[in-house]
Amino acid sequence: MSIYKECDIRGLYEEEITETEALLIGKAIGTILKGTKIVIAGDVRYSTESLKAALLEGLLSTGSEVIDIGRTATPLLYFAKKALEADGGVMVTASHNPAQYNGFKIALKDTPVEPKDILLIETLVNTKEFRVGKGSYKKVDILDQYLDMVDSHIPKTGRLNIVVDCGNGAASEIAPLLLERMGHNVIPLYCEYKGDFPNRNPNPSVEKNLGDLKAAVWVHKADIGIAFDGDGDRVIFIDDKGRFCDSESTFIFFCRYYLEKEGSGSIVYDGKSSSIVPTHITLHNGVPIPERSGHAFIKKRFLEEKAILAGEVSGHFFFKELGHDDGLYGALKFTQILLEIDEPLSVLMDRIEKPIITPDIRVYIDATMREAILKHVEKLGAAFTLSYLDGVRVDYPYGWVVVRKSVTEPCVTIRLEADNVEDGEKISNHLFMQDYPEVDELIRTSLRRE
Repeated sequence: MSIYKECDIRGLYEEEITETEALLIGKAIGTILKGTKIVIAGDVRYSTESLKAALLEGLLSTGSEVIDIGRTATPLLYFAKKALEADGGVMVTASHNPAQYNGFKIALKDTPVEPKDILLIETLVNTKEFRVGKGSYKKVDILDQYLDMVDSHIPKTGRLNIVVDCGNGAASEIAPLLLERMGHNVIPLYCEYKGDFPNRNPNPSVEKNLGDLKAAVWVHKADIGIAFDGDGDRVIFIDDKGRFCDSESTFIFFCRYYLEKEGSGSIVYDGKSSSIVPTHITLHNGVPIPERSGHAFIKKRFLEEKAILAGEVSGHFFFKELGHDDGLYGALKFTQILLEIDEPLSVLMDRIEKPIITPDIRVYIDATMREAILKHVEKLGAAFTLSYLDGVRVDYPYGWVVVRKSVTEPCVTIRLEADNVEDGEKISNHLFMQDYPEVDELIRTSLRRE
């Protein structure tokens, strides 16, 4: 696969992404932004330091004014770009991907990057038609300003016992600091920087990756468990019984809070979310707006609609008061809401009636096969209702399924919702049993587990 994805740039370090490529990417970004002010930062991966140095060299060669905020979580890059009035930002990270990957999350001007922006960077890297200039460099500590921002929105009334699992990623120092500052009692788990992520996969939205956190919540009789991804912009919760809280249920709590606070408003949600999300938004006087999965797509729609909130199944949450997503802020806001409701998280979770829905089922196949499976679903689903917001979605009278190409991994992801297990298996049988029996078995196993 190309390292130039729809929303960012990422790939295997040394095999796909090298310091040579990072240098050229820096030159391309500096050329696009015409040598203006750019904030850079990096995560904890062992390859980040050298890739960031090469990126910096490229930016400086175009005359860019580079501000380096150091090793930190991605939300602080977004905050710094706004606080320092920069024209762009680059975070060296591969986010939730395993340690052998790295890449670049990019912000250009005031709008999220689009596929056309990534294509322009790739084109400039290939043509090498770069701007030339003499740039400047300085380091800035943005932490105090970020803490002041948090204090302006979150009251220091914390009293929860919280197990925090940072997976040895970029949130390892700041997440416990923030929660303790709010008054919570924090029990740290994997909160030391380790660039090889030795204790768990950096993707917390996959439940099997949080076994240690679930056990720790139970052992410590904690009120809640909180997990972050590799660069700290995604957050996932575990309830007081040690159970995984899916992002849709988490998002519902945010939606209720913001709709009660605002009275009404538009809320952008991930198009492959469970039907409980638009149902609850409508029920609480909100306007649900579906958008295709992917950070840049959700953020763009969130800004365009002037929405009060946005959420993605992967654990990205976007807040009106920030203008962007922030997993750290999301954790603080969620604990604030939990304290205001003053009931155990497990009780609140049990009140949400959920249909049968699978998690994201990842099927790793080559590019040709990815196209083939989408065309196959489109053909067989033509007798029902088709839509194309994100990949191919088929709506049946008793459920739906969506099949889409991942924007971050060499796979398709499949998600299926149905009124009951039998109807879910009926959908899977119709689309996959004959030509894709392995996929059918993955779906059936997931439905039975649910």
